[in-house]
Amino acid sequence: MLKRKIEKQLTEWRNSPSRKPLVIKGCRQCGKTHSVLEFAHKNYQSVVYLNFFKNPEYAQIFESSLDIDTITMQMGATVPGTKFLPHKTVIVLDEIQDAPNARTALKFFKEDGRYDVIGTGSLLGVQGYGKAPKSIPVGSETVITMYPLDFEEFLWANDIQPPVFKKLRECFEQAVPVPEALHNRMHQLLLQYTVVGGMPEVVQEFVNTHQMGTVFQLQESIVNSYRDDMVKYASASDKVRIKECFDSIPNQLAKENKKFQYSLVEKKGTAEKFAGSLQWIEDAGIITRCYNLHTTELPLDGNADKSVFKVYMNDIGLFVSMLEQGTQGDILRGNLLGYKGAIFENLAASILYKMKRKLFYFRRDSGLEIDFVVRHKGECTLMEVKAENGNAKSVKTVLNHPEKYHVNRAIKFGNYNVGNTGCVLTLPLYMLMFMDER
Repeated sequence: MLKRKIEKQLTEWRNSPSRKPLVIKGCRQCGKTHSVLEFAHKNYQSVVYLNFFKNPEYAQIFESSLDIDTITMQMGATVPGTKFLPHKTVIVLDEIQDAPNARTALKFFKEDGRYDVIGTGSLLGVQGYGKAPKSIPVGSETVITMYPLDFEEFLWANDIQPPVFKKLRECFEQAVPVPEALHNRMHQLLLQYTVVGGMPEVVQEFVNTHQMGTVFQLQESIVNSYRDDMVKYASASDKVRIKECFDSIPNQLAKENKKFQYSLVEKKGTAEKFAGSLQWIEDAGIITRCYNLHTTELPLDGNADKSVFKVYMNDIGLFVSMLEQGTQGDILRGNLLGYKGAIFENLAASILYKMKRKLFYFRRDSGLEIDFVVRHKGECTLMEVKAENGNAKSVKTVLNHPEKYHVNRAIKFGNYNVGNTGCVLTLPLYMLMFMDER
C-alpha cells in the first residue's frame, strides 16, 4: 500500500468544521480515486461512489432539479446499497468533468451541509472539454491538485525510514557530506526513480517485483492512454496537433537550446497554429512550462517572458519511457549518452513542479544559460543540474557580476556529495527533494 502525501490534506479537510465540497484534480492515473476511496472508507460510516466515466448514465441524476433531497433520492434509486446518513456520509463523484452539472451541484451540497462531497477529475482544466456546467461553484468548493508520487513518496514506497530523512535533512541544512554508504544508496534510488517515475501503478509494480520489463509496459500503456485522450476529448481540428506537440517533447529537450520551438512540431509551425494544442496538454496535467526570465530578480513571475519557455513532462518516468529503447538501462548503469542533460533537467523540473513551484530559467543570446532560477530562503538563487561534474561557466559569470544580475547565491546539483565552492553550494541530485523552502 503506497503512502501518499494527499492523505494529510484529506485529513486536514475532514477536520475543518467549515469544510466545503472538495475537488481533486490531476493527470490520469496519478492515484486520485484510490487515495480518496481509501480515505473515505476509513473515515465515514457510509460511502456513496459514482464514477461518471464508467457509468455515464449517472450524469442524468443531475440533469433536472439540483435539490439535495431529489439528488440523493435518485442516487439511491440508481446505485444499489447506498445509504445517506447525515454527517456520516461522503459522496465521491469520480471523473466529475464527465457530469458538468454535478460540479454545479456542489454549491447546493455546501448550502445543505448534511453530506461531505469529494469530486475527482482528470481533465478539469482542459478548455472546450465536453459540455460546460451551468456554473462553477466559486466559493463553494475547495480545489487541490494531486500529482504522481514525488521522490520522497517513492522513498517511502522503498521502505526508507524517518531517521534516514532526518540525517539527510541535517546534511542539507548544515552543508556537510552525507556518509558514503548512505550517499551511494540514495543515488541508486534516485536513478531508479528517474526510470520508474511516480505513477502509482508503475511504482507498486517496481516495489513488488523489480521487473523492469513490466514497468516499461505499464508506462507505455499510460502514455498511450494519454494519446487516446487526445483523440477522444480534443476537438476534431486539434487532435492531430495535440499529438504532434506531445510527441515532439523528447526532441525539444534533446537540443542544446531547450527552448520549445513550434517549428520542431511541424516545419514552419507557428504559435498561432500550435499554442492551443500545447495548452491542452498542459491543462490535462501532463506537462509544465519553464519560462525564461528578463532578469534574475524577485519576483520571478513578474520578470518572466511568457512567450519563451521550455516544456517538461510532469512525470520523469513517462518522459524516459518516450526516449529510444534502452535508455532506461543506460540510466540505471550511469551511462546517459546524449540525453543526459534533458533527463536530469526534466527530473529537477518534475520534483520542483510537485512542490507547486512555478519554473523559471535564464538564457541570453550570448549563450549564457542557467538551468533554473528559484526563490530559496527568500533570495533569488541560481540552480544548475548536472548529470556529471561540470564547470557551470554561466553560474560563475552571473555571480561575478552582482551589479548586473543581482544574484549572490547558486546551488549546483550533480553526481557528487555535499560541498562548497565559493558562493556555490554543491549538492547531490537526490537533495532536490529538500528545495521546498521559499
